[in-house]
Amino acid sequence: MNKKTEIVRGYTIKFHANGKTKWSKGKIKDGKPDGYWEWYRINGTLKRSGHFKKGEVVGTWTTYDSNGKVYKVTEK
Repeated sequence: MNKKTEIVRGYTIKFHANGKTKWSKGKIKDGKPDGYWEWYRINGTLKRSGHFKKGEVVGTWTTYDSNGKVYKVTEK
């Protein structure tokens, strides 16, 4: 199933199956994720964030608990 997608001010925003809650947000360059991205839970809280460079995972990635507090930080 394809997720509902919108492009707003250069950001690609995908939504959960309900079509209302953001699932992910970031920029696409040459068909690949590039720059800072965020993923969200169905309740709207931030779940994970990190960077891509030409579609490759790079730098610091942060995972958040269900209350939005930092749970884990990893380097790629």
